[in-house]
Amino acid sequence: MITLHYEAWSRRVIAWAIGVALVLPSLACSTDGDGWPDLRGTTLEVVAVWEEAEEAAFERVLEAFEARTGATVRFTSTGGQDIGALLDARLVEGRPPDVAILPQPGLLTRYAREGAIHPVGGDVEQEVEKRYGSQWRRLATVDGELYGVWVKAANKSLVWYSIAAFERAGIVPPEDLHGLLDVAAALEASGTPPFSLAAAPSDAWTITDVFENLYLRVAGPERYDALAEHRLPWTDGTVQTTLDLLARLLRPDFLAGGSAGALMTTFPDAAAAVFSSEPRAAMVAEGDFVPGVVAGSTRAEVGIDVDVFPFPERRTGGRLVVGGGDAAVLMQRSHAGAELLRFLASAEAGEAWAALGGFVSPNEDVDLAAYPDDVTRRIARSLLEAGDDVRFDLSDLQPVEFGGTTGRGMWSLLRDFVAVPGDVPGTAARLEAAATEAWKDG
Repeated sequence: MITLHYEAWSRRVIAWAIGVALVLPSLACSTDGDGWPDLRGTTLEVVAVWEEAEEAAFERVLEAFEARTGATVRFTSTGGQDIGALLDARLVEGRPPDVAILPQPGLLTRYAREGAIHPVGGDVEQEVEKRYGSQWRRLATVDGELYGVWVKAANKSLVWYSIAAFERAGIVPPEDLHGLLDVAAALEASGTPPFSLAAAPSDAWTITDVFENLYLRVAGPERYDALAEHRLPWTDGTVQTTLDLLARLLRPDFLAGGSAGALMTTFPDAAAAVFSSEPRAAMVAEGDFVPGVVAGSTRAEVGIDVDVFPFPERRTGGRLVVGGGDAAVLMQRSHAGAELLRFLASAEAGEAWAALGGFVSPNEDVDLAAYPDDVTRRIARSLLEAGDDVRFDLSDLQPVEFGGTTGRGMWSLLRDFVAVPGDVPGTAARLEAAATEAWKDG
């Protein structure tokens, strides 16, 4: 575990005490007619990983909060930097943001147990209880206290594809994993690289998503849960079978630019390669948020130029889903920060982003009519209805140094495997060694 130096910890305790003194009188502050308080003169900082289209969309949501309360909210993007490393540095310096949006339950748990974030409080907890399913509440709960609001969810069991590329190859979306390999071979033979893959160091999380979808289908939900909790070693035969399948699916001649090109490709560029009138690749395997990432940079339209199919099952029938999400947490205790979390837990906030596309909300009160197209509505409905068939992103359930850090753990080792995909036993052993070290400290 990463711990704070004593001086930084002392500064945070002093700041917390001052914050409590300032917050107590504000609890009785006036509210306007729609129940939101008057926060004029208050400035909040929010830190998240989002950039470009996602950043612009979230700022629209924040503008709605500003309009309701009069507060000023300043958004800070990590700019591709690992959010855990950035927040750790700011905690040591004694200047955490008011609110952070964390993409990993493992990071939320660590910060909660270190005292770096605060429980959301009664009003926010009531909103979450009313609007969110039990699985989302559980993922933000540590030692019986609720620490976060899931702002954004993701269905990561999707494959976006170029309709024109499929038509040229004379193929249709596959029904199972064997069919996906056949489709990839047909696309490669037609002259279009089957997959666009983001394997640049800061975006190597996309490789973990492909691995997790394959592993859930190869091993099944129970073994997935066991591997997620490190009750099953990464040297297990199911992991090695999955790595072998990953190597067959992401072999160099199936990747736009080959392995070398993929290792330099960012996520927005990987998506844009498929969302194009002249696609440089036929498919990108990633979540519902892909259209939002390329919004404004392409004229491709979902349902006309690009469509989506569920990540294929190992056998026809059934439906397994790997999900993800981003949770807003309080890093500084304040009434204004808690009100921002209460707003982010509202249907209004979810619908404001839903209308912009590239977004799915885990909030059950968000009106499906707010989504801009039938494709997104189907994805949102399927995620909400999946219930116990959803498994949260496996890498995000790991200690963050193994599952969510640029250049380390799963990101680095699976990126190395894409570069040189032959060493299945060695890669499994290296994953197990890194996991054992991380869980020892966790």
